[in-house]
Amino acid sequence: MAKVPGVKSITRNRRAYHDYFIEETYEAGVELFGTEVKSIRLGTVNLKDAFCTVKDGQLFVHGMHISPYEKGNIFNRDPDRPKRLLMHKREIQRLGAKIAQDGLTLVPTEIYLKDSLVKVQVGLARGKKLYDKRDSAAKRDMERTIQRSLREANH
Repeated sequence: MAKVPGVKSITRNRRAYHDYFIEETYEAGVELFGTEVKSIRLGTVNLKDAFCTVKDGQLFVHGMHISPYEKGNIFNRDPDRPKRLLMHKREIQRLGAKIAQDGLTLVPTEIYLKDSLVKVQVGLARGKKLYDKRDSAAKRDMERTIQRSLREANH
């Protein structure tokens, strides 16, 4: 298949930004089968409860649901199977050390097509407490109110 230049976002994990402070992001490839790629191109993927683990020097994403491709029949795979993420060995070791040491977690934040390759953006995240979530919501509401009043003032 010919490479199509550019980046096209497929889906974002808005829940991750609600539940975590994303400190750093990394780009990783995904090991997929043909029908899974076709299904992702149609946008039938869900990252809502997804998380990443490091096991035996390899990075896996769990809970990433890729709906079965309609015309895939026997070639469709289990939609909830753990998928291997492709990164350099040193990066995976560094992330594994940060997770074990600092109490951080890895969450997929976005799936996108980059030059017709499926990529996953993985965020190194620290959990939010309930009061942090309230602060974020209050700040967002305040900004929304300010924008609304500015728009009304201009009209």
